[in-house]
Amino acid sequence: MTENISRRPKLGLQGPVLAWQDPWAKEASDRLMRTGTGMVTPSQDPLPDTESYMAILKELGTEFYVHHMFPDLSGQAEMLNDMVRSGIEVCLGNEYGNINGPFVQGTNRYDVPDEAIITAANSGKLIGLLYDEPEHLQVNAGQYRKDGWFPHWTETEGLSLSQSEQRVITAVSDQVNHVRDLLKVNGLDGDSVPLISEHVFPIMFHTMARAGMTLCPKIMKESFQSLQLSTALGAAKQYARSMWICADLWGPDIGSWFTRTSGFPGHSPEEYESALMMGYYMAPTHLFTENVDALLAYDGSSFSKTEFGEIWARFVKDFVPKHPISWRHSDASPDIVLIHSDDSNYGQNARLYGNRSEERPEAVTSIFEAWHLLSHGSIPSHGSCLHIPGYNFPRHELKLRVPFEQFPLKQGADFITTEAIHPLFYPVHNVLVFDNTVQAEQIGDPKLIVVAGSRITEGTLHAVRKKAESGTTVIIGDWLLADKWRDSCTYGNGGVWLPVNSFLHENAHEAAAPFLGSQDCWMQKFGRTELRMYKKDSGGFTLDFEINSRT
Repeated sequence: MTENISRRPKLGLQGPVLAWQDPWAKEASDRLMRTGTGMVTPSQDPLPDTESYMAILKELGTEFYVHHMFPDLSGQAEMLNDMVRSGIEVCLGNEYGNINGPFVQGTNRYDVPDEAIITAANSGKLIGLLYDEPEHLQVNAGQYRKDGWFPHWTETEGLSLSQSEQRVITAVSDQVNHVRDLLKVNGLDGDSVPLISEHVFPIMFHTMARAGMTLCPKIMKESFQSLQLSTALGAAKQYARSMWICADLWGPDIGSWFTRTSGFPGHSPEEYESALMMGYYMAPTHLFTENVDALLAYDGSSFSKTEFGEIWARFVKDFVPKHPISWRHSDASPDIVLIHSDDSNYGQNARLYGNRSEERPEAVTSIFEAWHLLSHGSIPSHGSCLHIPGYNFPRHELKLRVPFEQFPLKQGADFITTEAIHPLFYPVHNVLVFDNTVQAEQIGDPKLIVVAGSRITEGTLHAVRKKAESGTTVIIGDWLLADKWRDSCTYGNGGVWLPVNSFLHENAHEAAAPFLGSQDCWMQKFGRTELRMYKKDSGGFTLDFEINSRT
């Protein structure tokens, strides 16, 4: 009998950063820089009372609230009390501390204080500690803190890639274990408050997962969606981690939609609607929108929904109940496996793991070539997100033409004509990404394995070779191989072992072609269920979904 149980994620919203002052921390809202824009910005709307705010959160179907925690704990007790009364769960985010400090010694990171963790956990509503873009702040340590070079988890200057990765894993593991032990000592479930790693870039998912963190890929933002999600899904599966998804409305585009500031929202309402469905069908445990500012406006007496708020409300009240899902993200089962070392490079080819002095091996760019191959050429061969050469963000023009004090724009940037650059659709055929330590039983039985990156463990290399001998097509970077395995060969059972010095060469394409699926379809398989996504518009900014479940 087929189990008919809905696995739908819990649905949440993240607090405001531009629209109005924090309802529980008015004065602190004016003192602190609340966004990554590099300046303290006045709130655009009047301050709502907490009763009205909690009422609109409930109306929007908020099951959990991601709270931007103030480092001086302003409003913390009042916020918790309101969440307890309303029945809404809480996730505490560290972004304000990352932007303003205080920092953990030798880092650019803010950790929620132990006392605040215990108080929140004792409320019965604390479900996690959200670390905002920790991979970004490890590699780009100067994003907020300007008084020196202090990577997010630990310094790595002068270390090799392998040494850098291990040092980060150790630092992350120390904090994961610290929180777990803290909870246990205080009579609480040590696993009840996970540390959640929220990634804007598709790097270090495997590093954070190996260290014990729950994963949270951002969708929309400036990502190639299939690359971002295949990487996060693979890391979560390999390391048996839970996965959240953040639908991040900050982005590169502008248009005739309600706009709080340049780049927010940086995606159309139609793209947002498709992205929510896409994220939902990936079956995370939790799905939330960053930030609530884009969904609502407050005029001093009542809230009104923007077009984005109307979409969220329809999604929660109509789409989710009518589209139950019976699979989990952990059920992801690949036809194609991409194995690569977690080199922390998204296309800027510098500061790998926060190391400014290490010369990067040329092989760290090979993963981009691999994605170019697997995506029918739709993902560029020189980077894994839009923060690479070749992309000019329309939001930059809006920032130049409109002073900040003139925002929000109720009709958006309808006076600027520019083409959007961020679609959702990049076709790949059921790909999962594992790192260079993956074991044979975790790989499963894919039809195609591609091996890239700067390094591979001996055990993983032997496992991949055996897969070729058992009938799988394996395309592998020849720089990873000893001389004895540098010759290509085809086995009687159809298996192929093909070393290449570039995944852009014709021989790599010919070997992969039978397994790449259609360039008109992005497919992800979860157990017996195939999720197929197609362009709903010519540019792929919106998606159509098809679900095929085998009994």
